[in-house]
Amino acid sequence: MAYVEPHGTAWVAENERRRSRALTVGLLTVCAVFVVLWPYTSVIAAGPWSFVCACVVFVVALTGVLMRQLRLGPTARSLWTLFAQVLVAIGALTLLLVPQGAILGVVPTGSTVTALGRLLIEGFQQVQVSVAPMDDTLALRSILGIGIAIVTILLDHLIAQRLTLLAVLFTAAVGAVPMIVTFGDANVVWFVMLAMVSLFLLRHGIRHDHRNPRRASAGVAVGVGATATIVALVLTPILPVSATWMGAGTSLTLNPSLRLGDDLRRPAPTDVITIATSDTPAPYLRIATLSRFDGRVWTADETPAQPLSDGFGEADWSEAIDADPRRTSIRINGISSSWLPVPYPATQIVGASSAWNVMPANRTVISETQNAAGADYTVTSVDVAPTLEQIRAADAVADAAPEEPVPDVVAETAAEVTADADTDYDRLVALQNWFRSQFTYSLEAPVEGDFDGTGSEAVEAFLEARSGYCIHFAGAFALMAQSLDMPVRIVVGYLPGRLTDDTRGDDSVYVVSSDQLHAWPEVRFDGIGWVPFEPTASLGVPTLFQAAETDTGGTTPPTEPTPSAAPTTAATSGPEIDRDQGDTSTADGQSLQPLDPTPVMLVTFAVLLVIVLPALIRLAMRMRRYHRARAGDAVMAWNELRETLIDLRLPVSDADTPRERGAELVKRGADAGAVHVLVGAIEQASYARTVEKDADLAGALRRVSDDLRHSVDMPARLAAVFVPRSLFTTSSASVTAS
Repeated sequence: MAYVEPHGTAWVAENERRRSRALTVGLLTVCAVFVVLWPYTSVIAAGPWSFVCACVVFVVALTGVLMRQLRLGPTARSLWTLFAQVLVAIGALTLLLVPQGAILGVVPTGSTVTALGRLLIEGFQQVQVSVAPMDDTLALRSILGIGIAIVTILLDHLIAQRLTLLAVLFTAAVGAVPMIVTFGDANVVWFVMLAMVSLFLLRHGIRHDHRNPRRASAGVAVGVGATATIVALVLTPILPVSATWMGAGTSLTLNPSLRLGDDLRRPAPTDVITIATSDTPAPYLRIATLSRFDGRVWTADETPAQPLSDGFGEADWSEAIDADPRRTSIRINGISSSWLPVPYPATQIVGASSAWNVMPANRTVISETQNAAGADYTVTSVDVAPTLEQIRAADAVADAAPEEPVPDVVAETAAEVTADADTDYDRLVALQNWFRSQFTYSLEAPVEGDFDGTGSEAVEAFLEARSGYCIHFAGAFALMAQSLDMPVRIVVGYLPGRLTDDTRGDDSVYVVSSDQLHAWPEVRFDGIGWVPFEPTASLGVPTLFQAAETDTGGTTPPTEPTPSAAPTTAATSGPEIDRDQGDTSTADGQSLQPLDPTPVMLVTFAVLLVIVLPALIRLAMRMRRYHRARAGDAVMAWNELRETLIDLRLPVSDADTPRERGAELVKRGADAGAVHVLVGAIEQASYARTVEKDADLAGALRRVSDDLRHSVDMPARLAAVFVPRSLFTTSSASVTAS
């Protein structure tokens, strides 16, 4: 049947009611969205982002107010309102974010969509590596603007369809994200605001219209509600939220593993370390070493540690080897790590907390309580520079055989490449030159299976493909050196960075970016110590020692790429980034705690429990009433029938007599015999002098209730289960026996 608008006085009254309802929905939507936005002001610096979000909220809400005054049927009005809000949101976002290239500044074109796509990518990258409060950039405003537009539209339709319980849960879930991921103190003001808005929303929800239910419109409401629930409960927990993404945290939390694929392909690097040194170029900075290989992965060394005040232990090099001291000042700007980046071999650190410990075996610095974030310290190290004759005379013989056998193809290839070399050093140089000349550096190397790693199978695949990135080069070199019975390890750290125009006294200033994470192999020579090699094609400068007579002896450790005939590529990223657990701290002493998934899981479970809680309560009440009805309690049976009508959004008036209500139920399709049993029982309970409760009324009640549920559509039945309206209505009109 077509929807017909009333006329005359009734038409004016209906118009006023519609206008009042539309305005109420708009105001509640604005209030709810601003409650959602409030916590984000603590993790995003003040700026135009708040203006963009406010504009989007107001135009979307205003569009809803205007569209809901159209003289259309409920379903058409809901759909046209949704469509109009989406269009208005797109136009507003285009005008506020990327008006260039848009028609009249509001109608997006192909170039507009492309520009917005780039902004979204940049925004997500900024969230990955920023600290709180995050800078207000156009990219971040794009993410926030689109997100708030979606949140506003969802809340507006949930409130309009009186699914206010879902609206409250959605508001709480999205608004609580900053507090969950930053582990900050509870924002009491926000909780008070949330409570007040929730009360208004629930009050709006329990004021039900006595007109016929709008079934088709309810379908729209259930669809919108399902979407909101998915966004709040599915997307929120899987977002990359942690203190390192949003909140009081640093940009990257380092865990030196060697599965680099995702990080190597992460664009938009940011500056993470500043180095001041007189050396040219700046030294490599190492984080950890990995010398244990189980056939699949290399694991970080966990050798005995001692307090930083006890020093770095005995020197690995003999007095015959030139070892010139050098000093490097380091400031950590954008990483969070329990390893302190230092040049090798470090001999002294000034300015670092005494809580840091030293592993003398590999001269790395580690702590269980401190964090490298914000650290500013100076490291004294030495430049170990043997002559060509000295290193050729030194042996690189392993103390024991490797724990896992080296694959035959790796050992055979190593023997073939080094067949013409006479010394251990020359064998390693031959391997280094072979990799740099016969392989190519590529971030697009295949990563199926175990190729994206350093296991034996990955190395075999790499030797076949002859293309990969630093981890593949370092892993293959290390296994080949092991096959030659040499002590080898892989080092995880940073390339020297880029030279800037700044100076600090007589020192030059270098800046290391997040994509300069690197891995390289080292081999230990008797009387010299661990010597780095650079097999990665087109990156760094290969290790090469000079003869004594040239007076230019010294290692040439891996450095920044230099001009050569080899193809150039972007610097590698580095080891896989994990979010470690435990407390950390920033430079200003504020607490940092990377994400522990437990709170997110608990919050998600709590929200899910709250969503099903009304259904569970209603089920318990229904079971109790059916139990009483089975014993012949007509009052309980009649009250349950009334609650079922309310849950299904069917018209019910407490002014109806039992016979009048029974007649309406029969017209709606309920079984006449079952209705007659219930009506007769309640009339006898209400008016008879004596009441017999021997008859079983549960069967008749179930038959009528099932018929009523089948008389409505599926969305209405689902709403009756998960959002039972009877729980939010007063029970004063319930039947009582006289």
